[in-house]
Amino acid sequence: MSTSTSSQPLVHPAASARLLWTVLATVAVLSLLAYLVAFDQGAVSRSGMYLHELMHDGRHLLGVPCH
Repeated sequence: MSTSTSSQPLVHPAASARLLWTVLATVAVLSLLAYLVAFDQGAVSRSGMYLHELMHDGRHLLGVPCH
């Protein structure tokens, strides 16, 4: 019995690098959003009450204690 082996890689390096950057960017955006909603307490959102109230409602929605 003979087996044939392929010397071609199964995954293209460009596709996996693009996937890696996409995953890293997604994690970074979600981490920033989680910080703003859960831990910011108005430090970044000093420009107006709209953003503060939006984040405050987000904390209540996620069950994060805020007051």
